[in-house]
Amino acid sequence: MQRYPRDFTGYGPTPPAADWPGGARVAISLVLNYEEGGENNILHGDGQSEAFLSDIAGAAQWPGQRHWNMESIYDYGARAGFWRLHRLFTARNLPVTIYGVATALARAPEQLAAMQSAGWDIASHGLKWVEHKDMPEEEERRQIREAVRLHTEVTGARPRGWYTGRCSMNTVRLTAEEGFDWISDTYDDDLPYWIEAGARDQLVIPYTLEANDMRFATAPGYIEGEQFFQYLKDSFDVLHAEGGRMFSIGLHCRLIGRPGKIAGLIRFLDYAEAKGGAWFATRTQIAEHWAAKHPARRRERPSQMPREAFVAKFGGIFEHSPWIAERAFEMEMGPAHDSATGVHSLLARAFRSASPEERLGVLRAHPDLAGKLALAKRLTAESTAEQASAALDALTDDERATFEQLNAAYVARHGFPFILAVRDHSKTSILGAFRARTANDSTTEFAEACKQVERIAELRLKDLLK
Repeated sequence: MQRYPRDFTGYGPTPPAADWPGGARVAISLVLNYEEGGENNILHGDGQSEAFLSDIAGAAQWPGQRHWNMESIYDYGARAGFWRLHRLFTARNLPVTIYGVATALARAPEQLAAMQSAGWDIASHGLKWVEHKDMPEEEERRQIREAVRLHTEVTGARPRGWYTGRCSMNTVRLTAEEGFDWISDTYDDDLPYWIEAGARDQLVIPYTLEANDMRFATAPGYIEGEQFFQYLKDSFDVLHAEGGRMFSIGLHCRLIGRPGKIAGLIRFLDYAEAKGGAWFATRTQIAEHWAAKHPARRRERPSQMPREAFVAKFGGIFEHSPWIAERAFEMEMGPAHDSATGVHSLLARAFRSASPEERLGVLRAHPDLAGKLALAKRLTAESTAEQASAALDALTDDERATFEQLNAAYVARHGFPFILAVRDHSKTSILGAFRARTANDSTTEFAEACKQVERIAELRLKDLLK
């Protein structure tokens, strides 16, 4: 049994109505990462210097050494960049979410006091601004808990949100277990969504690595503020036209805090204000809104069912052929299959990969349209409802005689009953298809009957998994 964990479906073609406050078209989340003083440094007990997200081209870690230039760039973020951003946001009364590295906040009492005085939302950005991909699970869990402890000690309140950034394959699960109101270590949607973390429902607010000033420090990336402005403007315009979307903007004190870079951000803020339709909100405000408008709702997930339950629920989708559900259960299955379309994909694959003799058995398991079984009320519940949808349960004597003649002629020619997804048809079009298809050669008709069997299954699943 294979279970595939990645979710390629999300909200699919019909995202929920965000219903942002004030009828806003877009919820804009300004996120300021405060990492200065939490980065790799032998002063912090690390084995090397930092090399990530700075203006040093081709930076590399220096094992066992401090890197004066790198430290100086990070220091600029704390000494100058933060205050430039603080003045910008407070002058415009804009809400901001801080991703605060716990050890960095502990080393920045003046900046922290300014964040709190402004009423900014201070989420946790981990214990240290370091790579987690090779960190043992227990060590990462320990560091998450220590980050929460230190954050609470330094700020006076437990963080309600979390973003690691340089995360591991365990990060989302571990942070979900810790009970935050929201977590953001995903980049996979334009709206918040819920995940199931054991018995707990966890709200995820996806973040961004592209509408992010980190692209000033990566290649390809932005080389001037105007490029950053243009990207933010284009993103906002598209999301505004779609409506009901969220737009995260990622910022760093040592990057966007430089005068030539912040100019692009200022232009965007001016543009968004002039255009209108934006709700600037903290991530906690977005989380509270989403939880109120779209609370978590658990549902039965086919990918998580045991074999017996899966076969019991879907074994009758293909008429009297539970073996199809049994084979489908053995296939790779994941969140993408937790819908009518997803289950249909599995069942259809099992049917298509069966031998011609097995598929013929499925065709022969179908009843005649308006035949003797229907008259004797011995059809399955699904077949009964389907035939009734086209009024085949209310035929005149002449109509019934016509169907009996057509059934006999079709079976005599092809060796299996005439099969049609009658819910797609009227009584008149069914009779037309009956007459036309009886004249087909049996190879063509076998293929058409198999297509109709799959369509019948699709319609049944849409009824079952609404």
